Amino acid sequence: MYFVTYKVLDRERIGVLDQKKERIIPLDKFFQGENIKNYPETMLELIESFTEEMQEKLFSMIASGSMDYEGIDRKNAKICAPIPYPRRDVFCLGKNYLDHAKEVGTVLGDEDEIPKAPIYFSKVAFPAIGDGDFIDSHPGIVEKLDYEAELAVVIGKEGKNIPLEAAEAYIFGYTILNDISERRLQKLHGQWHKGKSLDTFCPMGPYLVHKSVIPFPVELNITCHVNDELRQNSNTRYLIFDIPYIIHDLSKGITLKPGDIIATGTPAGVGMGFWPFKFLNRGDVVKCSIEKIGTLTNIVK
Repeated sequence: MYFVTYKVLDRERIGVLDQKKERIIPLDKFFQGENIKNYPETMLELIESFTEEMQEKLFSMIASGSMDYEGIDRKNAKICAPIPYPRRDVFCLGKNYLDHAKEVGTVLGDEDEIPKAPIYFSKVAFPAIGDGDFIDSHPGIVEKLDYEAELAVVIGKEGKNIPLEAAEAYIFGYTILNDISERRLQKLHGQWHKGKSLDTFCPMGPYLVHKSVIPFPVELNITCHVNDELRQNSNTRYLIFDIPYIIHDLSKGITLKPGDIIATGTPAGVGMGFWPFKFLNRGDVVKCSIEKIGTLTNIVK
């Protein structure tokens, strides 16, 4: 199932794509049909209330096409980030692909190229921007604007000290996240939070894909194009610390909550990895794609 947060006539709603991924079926139609009075109206509320029974009924509804006629052409809707306002900062991993760790080396002031343990940092996304939205180049502040295509994992239920073998049970689904970064600020401040948290620096989407669509372990092709030039091209199988390990390790002493977002890292090919550098400029079109999820497109303004 491909869940979507969208706007029509400035009203934000949640829906699910039909089988052809051409129309959005508003989820309030489904819940009204089930005689549920307090049905979820946001993606966070949906994740918190989601059950196996609900999953089966939605699968059946989509497969039958029984509500396609009530759907909205996705071209007539504004696609938002799946979770426009995360309740907590996004959990991020740095240098989690071997080739990316090698390409950036010690440019950011790190002592070691290859991490011996996951490198965690957080990123403000309030709001996260959606497919088709503009990335603010922040003239006068930003000098080295960079892109990072990443697979993001969305947590489905609360958990702490999660065993490796149980990790998948705590996942709701997956989306694409572009970890926009200002490299000068990253190095200037000696840590990464400021340089990755400027307004509009968290494009996400276009969909939140339920984990039932994607086989586990997750091995998906991931690419990034800038102005149609292929910059990043890898597969999530090359994560240094894979998804079960990330969930297991991050949850040690930290309670993960439904709707928490974990950006799993980016492969080689970022602007900082080239010589001369290939940082983003105003007018650049950035397309991040992940197999079975879709393409997230944003323009630098």
